[in-house]
Amino acid sequence: MEDDSLDVLRFRERLGLPGIVDVHTHFMPERVLRKVWAYFDSVGPLTGMEWPITYRHEEEQRLALIRSFGVLRFTSMLYPHKPGMARWLNGWAADFAARVPDCLHTATLFPEEGVEVYVKEAVESGARVFKSHLQVGAYDPNDPLLEPVWGLLAEAGVPVVMHCGSGPAPGRFTGPGPVGRLLARHPRLRLIVAHMGMPEYGEFLALARAYAEVRLDTTMAFTDFSEGFSPFPAAERGRLADLGDRILLGTDFPNIPYPYVHQLEALERLGLGDEWLRAVCYRNAEALFGPVV
Repeated sequence: MEDDSLDVLRFRERLGLPGIVDVHTHFMPERVLRKVWAYFDSVGPLTGMEWPITYRHEEEQRLALIRSFGVLRFTSMLYPHKPGMARWLNGWAADFAARVPDCLHTATLFPEEGVEVYVKEAVESGARVFKSHLQVGAYDPNDPLLEPVWGLLAEAGVPVVMHCGSGPAPGRFTGPGPVGRLLARHPRLRLIVAHMGMPEYGEFLALARAYAEVRLDTTMAFTDFSEGFSPFPAAERGRLADLGDRILLGTDFPNIPYPYVHQLEALERLGLGDEWLRAVCYRNAEALFGPVV
């Protein structure tokens, strides 16, 4: 693991970066994370492939590792798969952010009675980013129960990282269609499309072009692992350059089947230049969330 840290350090030094901001990392209550790992181990239907967890460690070791990579800000992406979970997860995430100040206070939601109340509570208590997982949660972002929530988050300017692409396996409500309908009603919603919208890369890049507050995170995109089953189309590389101010580094740490540095190397080999890399790995997140202090 020390070699991993040195490899990331060399990447940062080449670019002259003070550090990295990673908008898509997973810290969860321990029993929830263990269940997530067990799902990956079982080759569950939402993955459908071998998916070894590279950083399967206790929380303190995971925190030490991500800090050793020079990650100055990260998130605690967590998500419910049924009603009644989100408020409890938000309570845990608030406590986690209070004891781990380099973690952006993260919250989540689910279409259920009371969702507007606990989302408002989370925003008022300082939540900086939300996670919405349409695949795992199996819900429509246009569910009427969520309508006031999207308006609240748009008004507050709180970004939402949404797993809305149909990879690695499609869900009932994944794909650009439901998200496009959501954005048509809430064009100021600060939506961050997880995984670059994999595999509907082009369609989600088009939504980012159409809506100024839409961004995409790089989580697992462009890596050898993902290119094996969902390659990024070469014809879309021009859009990556054009939208370079709205692409944010995400990795899925610790739930990745390769070393952390591979995500960075995958971005570098796109050949879009050092300024693009500096923006993606640090400056774009700084512009969205404020300076790292």
